[in-house]
Amino acid sequence: MSSSLRRLYEDLRKICVAVVYPPGEERDVVVQQLQRIGCRLKVLWPFPSEPPKDADVIFFWVSQELEGTTWTASAVNATLVALSDYESPTTLKLLLDTHAHGVITKPFRSSGILSTLVLARSSYGFQQRQQGKIDKLEATIKSRRQLEKAIRTLVDHQHMSEAQAYEHIRARATSLRITVAEVASMLIEAQEAMDKLGLGRPAAPPR
Repeated sequence: MSSSLRRLYEDLRKICVAVVYPPGEERDVVVQQLQRIGCRLKVLWPFPSEPPKDADVIFFWVSQELEGTTWTASAVNATLVALSDYESPTTLKLLLDTHAHGVITKPFRSSGILSTLVLARSSYGFQQRQQGKIDKLEATIKSRRQLEKAIRTLVDHQHMSEAQAYEHIRARATSLRITVAEVASMLIEAQEAMDKLGLGRPAAPPR
């Protein structure tokens, strides 16, 4: 067994997998295969109102009988694998609405569960990395807007040039040992407070 494959199995043995499906032969196939893989298991039924919060992966039933009660990947901090009864148009619509990272349809077979689990975990990891990049980009854009607003505040109220305003903010950040974004936020909040007190009118330009 290669080192990468060994790490994969070690990872799967560390995760907690919840199976949310009615009792019966179909559920037994899924549960028994997950036990062979070595996952820590939690079997739940009836369908809970909230997804299990301590599960890394959730195998869950998607059916017309449960319409309006299924979960979506955007609202669950776990890998989602949908267990579908049949591929009717209504069920396919429900599957699409879940944004599940993987799907297994009946009849369930042990041979497809490991590959689905691995691919679903990979898809979830990729989704998390992409979301992290988006969050970082949004934070950068927000900081840039805050800095531009703070510079404009100093230009309007302290009659500095934009270069002087930026240099002032940067110098204060260095002096206070905080980020430029934090100084910009402090400056904006201070000016907004002055405005509320009726003291926010720009000072007269120097002669």
